[in-house]
Amino acid sequence: MEPRLVGPGPYRATRLWNEIIELFRAGMPLRKHRCHFKSYERCFKASEAVDCLHELLGSNQNFGPEVTRNQTVKLLKKFLKNHVIEDIKGRWGKEDFQDDGHLYRFPPSSPLKPYPKKPSCGKEVIKFPDWNEPKAGTSQDHIPVKSVTMNSEMWYKRHSIAIGEVPACKLVFRRELTQTNIEEIWKSMTLSQLQKVLGLDSLDEVLDPKLVNSKHIVQNAYNVNKQGIVTLEDKSKELPHWILSAMKCLANWPSCSDLKQPTYSGFERDVFKTIVDYFGQMKEPLLTFHFFDVFVSVLGLLQKHSKAVEALQISCLLLPPENRKRLQLLVRMMVRISFNNDLPPLSESVRTRNLMVQAFSRCILCSKDEMDLDELLAAKLVSFLMDNYQEILSVPSALKSSIEEHVVHLQRVQIKYAGADTEATFPSPSFCHQISTDEFEYQRATGSQEPLAALLEEIAMNKEISVKDKKKQLKQFQKSYPEVYRVRFPTPETEAMLFPEKTKQKPPILMWALKKPFQPFHRTRSFRM
Repeated sequence: MEPRLVGPGPYRATRLWNEIIELFRAGMPLRKHRCHFKSYERCFKASEAVDCLHELLGSNQNFGPEVTRNQTVKLLKKFLKNHVIEDIKGRWGKEDFQDDGHLYRFPPSSPLKPYPKKPSCGKEVIKFPDWNEPKAGTSQDHIPVKSVTMNSEMWYKRHSIAIGEVPACKLVFRRELTQTNIEEIWKSMTLSQLQKVLGLDSLDEVLDPKLVNSKHIVQNAYNVNKQGIVTLEDKSKELPHWILSAMKCLANWPSCSDLKQPTYSGFERDVFKTIVDYFGQMKEPLLTFHFFDVFVSVLGLLQKHSKAVEALQISCLLLPPENRKRLQLLVRMMVRISFNNDLPPLSESVRTRNLMVQAFSRCILCSKDEMDLDELLAAKLVSFLMDNYQEILSVPSALKSSIEEHVVHLQRVQIKYAGADTEATFPSPSFCHQISTDEFEYQRATGSQEPLAALLEEIAMNKEISVKDKKKQLKQFQKSYPEVYRVRFPTPETEAMLFPEKTKQKPPILMWALKKPFQPFHRTRSFRM
């Protein structure tokens, strides 16, 4: 059985657990061993199991070579407790596995973890407030305006201001957005973007949207100091002063501003143990049990660095503000300790960076379920988090800008023209993706020039409007879009063809026109005798 990359999606932790069990059963060599003058068929030593499983995990791209032998032993303890393996006498259920020469074997069938049945949360993440319904007691003038179908008549109404004719119109105000409305928008658009980055059809199997607090998202996005650390409204949820002082002491070693200089050897190790004990006694990890499946799914994106960073940015935005602040302070301390060459070694056998991962990974991410690979998954996540903590623990600027623009759009005053029969809803904002230059030029041409050319042709061929109105509309179009107009009418002659001259009839010749010019009256001699 070949190992495969398990990507993001529902039940990723369960799939990884079952896959490792199958790989271990298929790859562990079984042979005959003797113990207390008795032979046992198809079994293996504990140290052999550690060697095999450690090599298997190190070569698996879901975990990688950073898996330690100690982590492998912890996983085999879980295997023994959950009857994936048993000793040669058939005993199991305890975590007393050691890296030694004790003999173990596989039971007839190692139990695979069943896929949990989560209650359906519905396909819709969360609905936007219905902005189209006016408030009770308000007039119908305060309704959201919608875009109209762009035909020649409506285009003329929209552009007739330049030639002095303004059709009847009115200002239309949208409903006033409350703080609750804005928080709901933040929640909906944040979860939508997370779903898109993870590449999932739905978040239902990795996250219950009902457990996401919209207030937490808004607070994490706006209540931050100059260093990007969350500021808490409830000061009772802050870290105790003494633990903050201990963290600052090791992070800024040897410059300890809050503590006096140590007077005995090993002081820094005692301070480190105090910090480990404090975070280790927490009842719930900083990333919370509710979001365990989300962060495990993000681990499937580590091959795509930028997507993994964005997914973790958004996921960390969902945390309670006090958890997010503690995570920011803890990871920053871990990174500073790892790169602090002036700090004496905190362990004789383990490198400082590996010690940070081993000491704090479980207080950052772990599962309620005992049948899980949470130690390995947490170590991988914490390592990636330490390498990219400044980006991951900052507010995603692109998402924030998109949401703020959408809120401004909903609050903007619109103009509604009389006779706008057709109304269409405003689409929810979508997120951009990069395209090539050729594709951009093609979209620009087809997306703007062709509709305008079709509109100009409709104006030119419209026989239902008078010649005077047609000339006005053409004049306005020429002023607004000269390039499009020039393509359709390159010469004045082509434009004149729309308005053929009528043959003027000559007025009839009147008799008085043939008379000679007026002459003064002269007396003549009378013929009367």
